[in-house]
Amino acid sequence: MRRVDLADGAIAGAVGSTALNVVSYLDMALRARPASSTPEDTVGRLAGITHVDLGTGARAANRRSGLGALIGYGLGIAAGVAFALYANGRRQPLPMATGVLGAGVMTMTDGSITALGISDPRTWRRSDWISDIVPHLAYGLTAAATWNRLRRPSGRGR
Repeated sequence: MRRVDLADGAIAGAVGSTALNVVSYLDMALRARPASSTPEDTVGRLAGITHVDLGTGARAANRRSGLGALIGYGLGIAAGVAFALYANGRRQPLPMATGVLGAGVMTMTDGSITALGISDPRTWRRSDWISDIVPHLAYGLTAAATWNRLRRPSGRGR
């Protein structure tokens, strides 16, 4: 594994995270649904567990908002790096890579909010699942396509 492969995985994860956010914001705009409080709730729960003082009032709310977004990007980038380790520097079939990356990030996020007691996916409605699956598929597709684009085509030396 070369360092450039890990960097490319991080780039693919960042591109995927951007796509996930674009699709989520588009969904909010089209359906006039409110933003999810899950990222802020996650930060609040983690701050409580680790005894980190975020301040009070608006300062704490602003920190939760900023840190929630950063955690999302961090998870997306980490998933891209993990995929780079899995792919061992090679291009991957787009449908398979899309599924692995999308399902991987979805499992990381939904698993963490379940473990932290923020939400229970077993209670979600169909619309909740669609609102979760579609952006994660966008993450998977764009991260996989970016990964493959950054790889040399087969048969051209490596």
